[in-house]
Amino acid sequence: MIAALSSFVVLFGLLFLGLPLAFALGLVGYVAFGLVVGFTPAGAMAAQVAWDTLTSYSLSVLPLFVLMGNLVNHAGLSRDLYAASNAFVGHRRGGLAMATIIACGGFAAVCGSSLATAATMATIALPSMRRFGYAEALSTGSVAAGGTLGILIPPSVIMVIYGTMTETSIGQLFVAGILPGTLGILLYVLAVLTVVTIDPKAGPAGPRLSWGARFRALRDVWAILGLFILVIGGIYLGVFTPTEAAGIGAAGAFVIALLRGSLTFKTLVGVLAETARTTAMLLAVLVGALIFSNFINVAGLPEAIVSGIRALDVPPLGVILLLLCFYLVLGCVFDALAMILLTIPVFFPLVQGLGFDPVWFGIVVVVVVEISLITPPIGMNLFVIRSVLKDVPMTTIYRGIVPFIVADIVRLAIIVLIPAFVLFLPSQMAP
Repeated sequence: MIAALSSFVVLFGLLFLGLPLAFALGLVGYVAFGLVVGFTPAGAMAAQVAWDTLTSYSLSVLPLFVLMGNLVNHAGLSRDLYAASNAFVGHRRGGLAMATIIACGGFAAVCGSSLATAATMATIALPSMRRFGYAEALSTGSVAAGGTLGILIPPSVIMVIYGTMTETSIGQLFVAGILPGTLGILLYVLAVLTVVTIDPKAGPAGPRLSWGARFRALRDVWAILGLFILVIGGIYLGVFTPTEAAGIGAAGAFVIALLRGSLTFKTLVGVLAETARTTAMLLAVLVGALIFSNFINVAGLPEAIVSGIRALDVPPLGVILLLLCFYLVLGCVFDALAMILLTIPVFFPLVQGLGFDPVWFGIVVVVVVEISLITPPIGMNLFVIRSVLKDVPMTTIYRGIVPFIVADIVRLAIIVLIPAFVLFLPSQMAP
C-alpha cells in the first residue's frame, strides 16, 4: 500500500517536471516492480507487456480509426457538416453556435478525438460567428464544448484504450456511446438557447435559407452519414468486428477523399505520417500504463481500496459519487488520456467488485473525462480555442464554458441514475 502511494507521488513529480507520460508511467512502473519483486521479473514483465500490446489484434483498430479521421479531415467534410447544420438552424438566435455543436457531433462520428474535433471546428466556425457579431464567450464556449463529443460519439480512441485495459467489448462501448452522445448534443443546444434567451445580443440570428438550399447542403454530407452507418451499424448488427469495421471505415474514408479530389500523393503521405505519429504516441502511453498497472496490482492497492470502502460501509452509488468527485477535481490538472491511464487500474477492480456493468462505467468515465477537457485551468479544449483566437482572454473562454459544464453535469446525473439509458442499445446488439 505504501509502495503504491509512493509510486504515485514519484509519478506526479516526474510529470510536473515535464517527463512525457509514456516514459513516466513505464519508468516508475518498472523500477517500483523491480524494488518489490525483483528487477529480473520486472524486465520480463515489461518486455511481455510491450510485446502483447504491440502485437494485439484488438488494438489494430487504433491506427485504422485514426487514419479514417485524418482522411475525413483532409477531405474537407467538416466544412460541409458546418454548412449543412447552419442551413437548418443558422436563422435562429444562437443558430451558428447550435450549428457548431451539431457539426462537432457529426465530425466526432468519424474522428474519435476531442482535440482534433475542437481544432477543426474552431478554424471553421469561430470566424463565421465573429462575422455575425456573436459574443466571444458564447462562440468559444460552444466550440470547446462541442469538441468534447469527439471521445464519446463512436468511434472513440479513449473507448478503445479503456476497453483494452479492462477487457471490455469495444463494440459494446461504441454502441453505448450513441445515446449519451446524442443527449450531449441536445443539452448543449439547450445551453445555447438559455444563453441567447437571457442575452439576445449574444447570438444574433442569421439569414434564413430556402428549403432547396437546405437540402442541397444536406446532400453534401451524405458521405459522413453513410460512413457512420456502415461502421457502427455493421458492429451493432454483428456483421463485422470493431477491427474489421475500422478497416472498412478507413477504406471508405480513402474512397471519399479520392472522389472529392482532395487527396494528392503529397497529402496522402502527410496523412499516413500523421497517423503513424499519433498511433505510436498512443501505443507508447498504453504500454507504459500497463507496466504501471501491473505494479499497482502487485502492490495490492486495488484490494486495499476495496477493503477500505467496505469498512466505511458506503453504499455502491455513494462510491460512484465519490469517484466522480475525484475525477472532476483531477480533471482540473490532468488531461483526458492521463486520467484514464492513471485511474482505471485502481478504480476498475473496485467498481467491478461492487457489481457495476463495465460498459456503463466506461461511458461514465468518458463523460467525466469530457468535462475535464473544458474544466479550468487545464481544460485542453480551452487552450485549443485560445490558440486559434489569440486576442481573446482566457477569462472570456472560461466564462463561456460555464453553461456547457452545467449541461454536462445534468447529462452525467442522467447516466449515473439511469444505467438503462446507456445499456439499452448494447443489450440489443446481435451476438
